[in-house]
Amino acid sequence: MACDAQSLSAVGLALSRPPGVAYAAPMDPEPGDRTLMLRYRDGDNAAFETLYRRHNDALYRYLLRLCQHRHSAEDIFQDVWGKIINARGSYRPTAKFATFLYRVAHNCFIDHVRRNKRHANSVPLDTDCHADSSEQPEILTERALARRRLDSALKSLPDEQRDVFLLREEAGLSLEEIAAVTGSSRETTKSRLRYAVNKLRAAIDEPTRAS
Repeated sequence: MACDAQSLSAVGLALSRPPGVAYAAPMDPEPGDRTLMLRYRDGDNAAFETLYRRHNDALYRYLLRLCQHRHSAEDIFQDVWGKIINARGSYRPTAKFATFLYRVAHNCFIDHVRRNKRHANSVPLDTDCHADSSEQPEILTERALARRRLDSALKSLPDEQRDVFLLREEAGLSLEEIAAVTGSSRETTKSRLRYAVNKLRAAIDEPTRAS
C-alpha cells in the first residue's frame, strides 16, 4: 500500500486528540517562528512565551507517543525546552524553527534511550484518561478500543519508523524536514514512513476484517 495522503489521514484521525482535552487555540501566524526566536535571542522573553504556546502541545504529543511512557516524555520535554533556551544566543535561522525544535527533541530522545535501556520506572501511556461525558457510551468505548489498538501498534514499531511517522503526523514536517531532523536520506525517510503507515493502517483495519 502506498504511503499516500489518504492513508496518513486515516491513521491520523485515529491518533487525534482525546475528546474533552482543551489545547491552546491556534495563534496568529504572524510574526513567524524564526522571527520570534530571533527576538528572543535579542532579549524579548515574550517572544519565547509565544513560541512555547505555539509548539508545546504538538511537541508533548510527539514525545508522549514516541516514548509511550509519560514520565519519560515529561523529562525529555523539559530537556528540549531547556536546550532551546540555552541555544538562543547562538541561534541562526538556517532552517524552519520547527525543524530546529524537533531536531533537538529527536536528539534528546536518542540520548534518553541510551541512558535508559529500559523504562522500568516510567508510567505507561494512558489513552483513556480523558473522555467527553457528552458522548454516547458505545462511541466512547469504540474510540478507546481503537486508540488502544493504535497505541499498541505504535509501540510495536521500531523507533526509527515510529519517530518518522510522528514527525509527519504530530509535527507536520515534510519528508525533507524529517530527513534533516533524523539525519537520514529522503528515500530512507520515505521508506520508513511507508512501512509505519502500512503497519498502523493494518492495525486499525484488523478488527473490521475479522468481523
